[in-house]
Amino acid sequence: MLTRADFQDDLGQAPVDSLPYEDLGTYGDSEAAAPESDPAAPAELFPWAALLVMALMGFVLIATETMPAGLLPQIAAELDVTEGTAGQFVSAYALGTVVAAMPAIALTRGMRRKPVFIVGILGFLAANLTAAASTDIVLSLVARLLAGAFSGLLWGMLAGYARRITAPKHAGRALSVASIGTPVGLAVGTPFGAWIGTTFDWRWSFGVLSILTVLTLLLAALLVPDAPGQRAATRVPLGRVLAIPGVAVILGVIVSWMLGHNIMYTYIGSYLRAASVDIPVEAALLTFGAAAIAGIALTAAVIDKCVRRMVLLSLGTFTVAGVIFIVGQASAVAVFAAIILWGIAFGGAAAQLQTAISAASGENADVANSMLGVAFNLAIFAAGLAGAMVISSFDGLVLPVALVGLAAVALLSALAGRRTAFPA
Repeated sequence: MLTRADFQDDLGQAPVDSLPYEDLGTYGDSEAAAPESDPAAPAELFPWAALLVMALMGFVLIATETMPAGLLPQIAAELDVTEGTAGQFVSAYALGTVVAAMPAIALTRGMRRKPVFIVGILGFLAANLTAAASTDIVLSLVARLLAGAFSGLLWGMLAGYARRITAPKHAGRALSVASIGTPVGLAVGTPFGAWIGTTFDWRWSFGVLSILTVLTLLLAALLVPDAPGQRAATRVPLGRVLAIPGVAVILGVIVSWMLGHNIMYTYIGSYLRAASVDIPVEAALLTFGAAAIAGIALTAAVIDKCVRRMVLLSLGTFTVAGVIFIVGQASAVAVFAAIILWGIAFGGAAAQLQTAISAASGENADVANSMLGVAFNLAIFAAGLAGAMVISSFDGLVLPVALVGLAAVALLSALAGRRTAFPA
């Protein structure tokens, strides 16, 4: 059986297991890679400004991915297609991420980080503007595919970039700050974009997100420091990154966890109608978003000391929320309580899993995180299909049953991965 030591010995380096856990994710960014004279070397001062710019980029990426789901009738009417065809705006974006993320990261992982980040933002902006202006469905879907491809590049590099510009002892907190845009985008960006599109025109939603992308580009140029790419001597082929002990287990956890989450999140309206509780979908999403931000704050406070316990606690809380959705379906108070627990549990998930996979993969964190992005988008794609099958065959009350089952699979996998994936 392969061990982390095997991967490092092949490269003529000390085994990763000989390093403290909190240093694993930044092993390749030691003073040998970035001496004190290198301005890209991580400073002791926590880089709040740069990490918040990364969080803003994450917000734009996730809002751009999911926003069309709330505008399908308007998009279909203007482009003269069916709503099912318009729904491919989401699928094309996810497909672009899945197809391009790992090759793009593999090709760019040796390059300095800031130029790659800037080029990724520019490409994403161009694709988004094309989708906003296009009157042809084929061109629109190609633009969405390209936007997803640049999104995959940006998602794949954000975690490693955040860790490279942060002192090793604060690496987990850095990921928590950089990932805050994800739950905010899900809870605020998507319904806000849908409101703009419904009130004015669906193209305005793309326009607003494009303006935010330009703002992010300017802030990145001004506030985000550069950092070195991965050293050639430490680069492992894609297949061997997947074989690094712990990586496959973490990817399995994220697929199960995010599949359960997205089945419930995508079709939350169906559940609320079937449960006969007087809770508007918008209120449920905003409550979820606020709770998710609280979950990020809790994760940021302790993640550098206890990643394993945070993952297990989050998955346990996630499972409890699903059980409350099942048994408390007739009570608005119980459903709101479940939404809050669900949001808290999900809020820190991205930072927890990115920290774990970065630690497991060492200097190959960028490639491993691109795999994490692919797993996340596969879960979104599969959740759309699985959720549709569930509500067409049964009703929305079955959705939390699927959530609980998938959460249990993720929890058992995390428990089993105590040696390599989520070490104690």
